[in-house]
Amino acid sequence: MDFAGKTIWITGASSGIGEGLATAFGRAGARLILSGRRVDALEKVAGRCQAQTLVLPFETTDLAALPEVVAQAEAFTGQIDILVNNAGISQRSLALDTEFDVYRTIMEVDFFAPLRLTQLVLPAMVKRGSGAIVNNASVAGKAGSPLRTGYCAAKHAMVGWSDALRAEIAQYGVTVHVVTPGFVATSIADNALKGDGSVNGPSDDPVNAGISIDEAATQILDALAIDTREIPVGRAGAAEMALLGLLRSDPGQLMDIMASMAPKVPRT
Repeated sequence: MDFAGKTIWITGASSGIGEGLATAFGRAGARLILSGRRVDALEKVAGRCQAQTLVLPFETTDLAALPEVVAQAEAFTGQIDILVNNAGISQRSLALDTEFDVYRTIMEVDFFAPLRLTQLVLPAMVKRGSGAIVNNASVAGKAGSPLRTGYCAAKHAMVGWSDALRAEIAQYGVTVHVVTPGFVATSIADNALKGDGSVNGPSDDPVNAGISIDEAATQILDALAIDTREIPVGRAGAAEMALLGLLRSDPGQLMDIMASMAPKVPRT
């Protein structure tokens, strides 16, 4: 896959992996559409990208507004070559302490919003006979991790949807790629939702010691360049990355490891 001259739309581009991807795709000669909620942050990222760039802020869960947003994106250069569904929110709460509305919010942001955006972008790709959908999932989309029941559910859904979508649309020349990051040093843990819907805030979460967003972006672009369908992203040999191999070789051991990591909380 060549990125030069391609129009690449990245959601969640104001920080984290989305920011890293924006600068990396820009260096590769792509034209960029950067989306998120924070206009000022998007403009700062755009200023660092060596590329023709459209800042297109929108709320991912405002599904009624998406058709107009897609029309604006397509009008930028005439077509979307690569859609990167990167926007998302995580969770840090036990299932027994999590309100139902928190689960609904996570599913809306992490699954239904990218699904709907893809539905609106995909027909033009199919008609043209080319294009790529890149869905940023997580290792948590493969392994059930404590304190992340809603996040795991949404990311598992994204992986399953992506795999089925890939099988259906390969015949039209459109590819689907799933990114499964482990620990990447972003604000994802700080911005995660607690059981009551409040924000987790600064913490010593292990994700903070992950690889940089630039390294993550390099790994993703290198894999996309050779049309890799499932793209693990993380530090080689890291414990969380080893879970992906364990899922295939010994799923029972993986489940036991996850259970051992769960906080032990007495309940009456």
